[in-house]
Amino acid sequence: MTDPLPVPEHDVVVVGGGAAALSGALALGRSLRSVLVLDAGEPRNAPAAHAHNYLGREGVPPRELLAIGRAEVEQYGVEVVAARVAEVRRDGDPDSPDPHGTGFTVATEDGRTVRARRVLVATGLVDVLPDVPGLAARWGRDVLHCPYCHGWEVRGQRVVVLATGPMATHQALLFGQLTEHVVVVVADPAAHPAEADLERLAARGIAVLDDPPLEVLTTDDALSGVRLASGELLACDAVVVSPRVEAQAGFLAPLGLGAEPFAPGGVELGTALPADPMGATAVPGLWAAGNVTDPMAQVIASAAAGLRVGAMINADLVEEETRAAVAARRALA
Repeated sequence: MTDPLPVPEHDVVVVGGGAAALSGALALGRSLRSVLVLDAGEPRNAPAAHAHNYLGREGVPPRELLAIGRAEVEQYGVEVVAARVAEVRRDGDPDSPDPHGTGFTVATEDGRTVRARRVLVATGLVDVLPDVPGLAARWGRDVLHCPYCHGWEVRGQRVVVLATGPMATHQALLFGQLTEHVVVVVADPAAHPAEADLERLAARGIAVLDDPPLEVLTTDDALSGVRLASGELLACDAVVVSPRVEAQAGFLAPLGLGAEPFAPGGVELGTALPADPMGATAVPGLWAAGNVTDPMAQVIASAAAGLRVGAMINADLVEEETRAAVAARRALA
C-alpha cells in the first residue's frame, strides 16, 4: 500500500484573482511568504472594456490589468492556479488554545486540497440585475451603474435610469451632472421616488415616467432604447440600473461564516462578508479584502485594501512565529 501524497502547505492561500487578491499576494510574496492564489477566473468587471480611475493605468482593459498583476506576483514566487474553491475548513483541533488552531484546509471543486496557515478571501461579488429582457446582455457596456466608472463615456448622451431600488434618485442626480438628458423610468412601484426626491429631480430637470420597462433594445450592437409598458419607445444611449450585490462567500459555511446584509446608511443593497477595517473576520486567521467585504470599492480601492490586508496577514504571521521563538528559547533556558 502506498502512502498518500502529502497535502501542499502554504503560509497563505488567497481565494480570488482580482485586484484585491493579487495586491494582497504581491505584498505577501515580497515578504518571502509562500503564497498560493486560487482564481476561478470570473472577475466582476469582465464585461467592461476598460477600467477607470486607476491612477497610472487609466482606461486599461480589466483582463489586461489582471494579466499584468499575475506576472508581477509570480516574479516574487507566488503561485497562481485556475481553480474554484469548494470549501474552507479549520485544520486541526478547533478547541486548541491557539486562536489560530493549526491553520486551514482549502478544497477546490476539481478535487485538490491544500493547507494554509492563513486565508485571504477576495472573491468579490455578483451583480444581480433586474429581470428586464435585453438588460443583462448589455451589462458593463451601455447598461451601467456607476457614474465614476462609466460617466465620462456617456457625457452629454441620453441616459435612462431604471428605478428598481433605493439608489435611483442618487444615480439620476449623479448622471445629471454629466448630461442634461436624464429620464427616470419607474420599473418597480416600490422604488418610486418619494415626494421630496421628485422635487429634487424636477429641480435638476430630470423627468420621472411611471411607465415600466418591457425590454432594452439594441441596433447594430449598440443600445438604442427602452420599450415601455405603454408601447412607447424611449430612445437612449445608455441605461443606468442599481443591481443587487451578492458576496461570493458560500464556501466559508464550514467555518460558520457567511455573507450578511449590506446596508450602508440603513439602505439594504445586498450582502457582504463582515470584516473589520483591517480585513480580519470573526474567524481567527481568515481575512477578507475587496468587493466581497466592501461592495462599493472601485478597482483601485480594492487593490489598496488587498495591499493593507496582505501586510496585516504578514504581521500576524510574524507575531505567531515570534511567540514560537520565545517559547523555544525559554524551553532551552
